[in-house]
Amino acid sequence: MDRFLFTNEEIVNFNTRESLEHHLIDRLVHLTPIYNRIQYETDLELLQIELLKLQNWIAQENKRVVILFEGRDAAGKGGAIRRFMRYLNPRAAKAVALGKPTDIEKGHWYFRRHVKELPNRGEMVFFDRSWYNRAVVEPVMGFCTNEEYERFLQQVPELEHMLYEDGVHIIKFWFDITKGEQEKRFKARMNNPLKQWKISPVDLASRERWDDYTRAIREMFSKTHTEFCPWIIINTDSKMEARLESIRYLLSRFNYPGKEKAQTVLSPDPNVVHRFYRSMYT
Repeated sequence: MDRFLFTNEEIVNFNTRESLEHHLIDRLVHLTPIYNRIQYETDLELLQIELLKLQNWIAQENKRVVILFEGRDAAGKGGAIRRFMRYLNPRAAKAVALGKPTDIEKGHWYFRRHVKELPNRGEMVFFDRSWYNRAVVEPVMGFCTNEEYERFLQQVPELEHMLYEDGVHIIKFWFDITKGEQEKRFKARMNNPLKQWKISPVDLASRERWDDYTRAIREMFSKTHTEFCPWIIINTDSKMEARLESIRYLLSRFNYPGKEKAQTVLSPDPNVVHRFYRSMYT
């Protein structure tokens, strides 16, 4: 008999959690992943309640909040954004995932199409990749000139400082993934017909240019990490941890009403979340 199948008589006797656990253990079922998943779902729901409190406060106080999700391909940015936004009021929160610029947009100031997506008062905007495409993907893949790349690195701290001075809150997440985990996720996507759309030619090419991406990432951090707009590194080899801890970090940045009544921890785990430090690459 399959160890995951039960007779009707056994099912009737599952009148407590303990009885079910004993039956599963007797059949050599490893329960730790099940417990971890239950705890994850519980924590996620409690954090999503806190996100709603935060959103209400942002709306009441006319705050403007921008969260950038950057990282290598398959690092889990899109999945994290979906967990952030699942229960938020869509009238005051939106996700932005811009495609490649049109020929007309290529003739504009680079930041123009991103700036027009910035939040109005009382809104939150989640960028699934942002203007930082020009710091990593575009130079590595040859989609911009060296002059455009250097101009970007010069202008982006100035732009972010102007937004900061104007009262816009910017959180910059870098979702960090190891090479082995990225390869594992790429293979899973290619073997899943429901996820094959996530694999683009650029994604496939990035597998062969890991070191080139690493150099570009280091340069981006060193030129664009500032006190007023720091880079926050999220270790994402565990998707569940990355989702929970990135939400915790966002919540930790603001003092909103009802925060003290939270039913879960709101401080991010320093083993998963940390600020970028230049000494990391020296």
